[in-house]
Amino acid sequence: MTQVLAISFSLNGKTIAVDVPAHVLLIDLIRDRLGLKGTKRSCDMEVCGACTVLLDGEPISSCTTLAVDVDRREVTTIEGVTPPDGLSRIQEAFVLHGGLQCGFCTPGFIIAVTALLKTTPHPTDAEIRHYLHGNLCRCTGYTKIFEAVKSLGVQQVSQDAV
Repeated sequence: MTQVLAISFSLNGKTIAVDVPAHVLLIDLIRDRLGLKGTKRSCDMEVCGACTVLLDGEPISSCTTLAVDVDRREVTTIEGVTPPDGLSRIQEAFVLHGGLQCGFCTPGFIIAVTALLKTTPHPTDAEIRHYLHGNLCRCTGYTKIFEAVKSLGVQQVSQDAV
């Protein structure tokens, strides 16, 4: 018999209350029950970064996190960092610098960069590499992604000087 637990958490700023079996993964709750398809399933082993979401502001793999572990916490998906009227500045940088091709890995990269820039607005090359090391891309070769992230730090420095 499967144990079902009642959980309540914030998802992209909205309170969610749901009953979930104890074994359900966060990615399955987000995609299948709550209908948010931006978070991608790929490796199911915490290796590729496609399923990255923010949990209390920190990037985690939703493919290895139990849904019950987010009870009374804050979860942010790609939908939560995308403004209703367009793209975030991070998403715009990815488009401008060609940091996406097929787009499958892009939500995970955007979430990782969101976490990075929140704590480190002017990241060094080493900090960018560290934050992105858990995300795999099979299309871009990473150069364009790196350039997109680097441009955001430069852009922020320029805005700080004004």
